[in-house]
Amino acid sequence: MLVNVVIALATLVTMEGVAWFTHKYIMHGIMWNWHHSHHNHHKGFFEVNDLFSVVFSFVATGLVVVGMEVSSLWFLAPIGAGVTLYGIGYFVFHDVIVHRRIKINFKTKNPYLLRIMRAHYVHHKVHTREGAEAFGFLYAPKKYDKK
Repeated sequence: MLVNVVIALATLVTMEGVAWFTHKYIMHGIMWNWHHSHHNHHKGFFEVNDLFSVVFSFVATGLVVVGMEVSSLWFLAPIGAGVTLYGIGYFVFHDVIVHRRIKINFKTKNPYLLRIMRAHYVHHKVHTREGAEAFGFLYAPKKYDKK
């Protein structure tokens, strides 16, 4: 049990690097045709960019199912759990707190949250695939602290 928790938590931490790479080189690269909907105004609640969440949820679910069904691949289940935990954190931070896609009254003075929110707003100043910065979701360098 402890090994599963360690693997899930290690995956959760590792996912920030995976997400950074995917965001910078995939979403702002070959998959810009999906991601551009997130950088530009659109009508309705959903955007084409939401398809990334669907894809990543299938990956996480697949990892858990294979890890539970194939005993020699048991370690895939906690990896899938870590991916899922990251997805939950991403949804709460990105969709609820930053973009307010679900309307809640959220105010914070927490310096860490303010930093990652500021970094994300800097990222969204650019509406094209080139020229953006701050590709992380749950981590941002101190340069995004309020001066």
